[in-house]
Amino acid sequence: MSIDVTWRQEAGVLVGAIQGRIDSSHAMDFLNLVDGKLTLNDTRLVLDFEGVGFISSAGLRACLIVARRFSASDRKFGICGLSQFNRDIMSVSGFDQLITVYETQAVAVGAVQDS
Repeated sequence: MSIDVTWRQEAGVLVGAIQGRIDSSHAMDFLNLVDGKLTLNDTRLVLDFEGVGFISSAGLRACLIVARRFSASDRKFGICGLSQFNRDIMSVSGFDQLITVYETQAVAVGAVQDS
């Protein structure tokens, strides 16, 4: 299964709903899809992982690359919609200490928008 991202703007926040697996075969595709969409004007980003069945270490690294691009004080980033399995992967690897994880898209958009 390939990776796909559906984009929309909500209250000044770019939201990407991801579908597929972000494994070693698709991590660069995921990163290219995100990079291809982002502009310098995008200062708020939420990636919704509800449609992601699996995230490998390569996928986590790709997420970290995106998070680092939003590390400046005027830029905000978060992810949401992780399945329990993917949340456990993030937790065991310690990536949940590096990337802000929200339960739902609505909570994520609100938090990223308000900060």
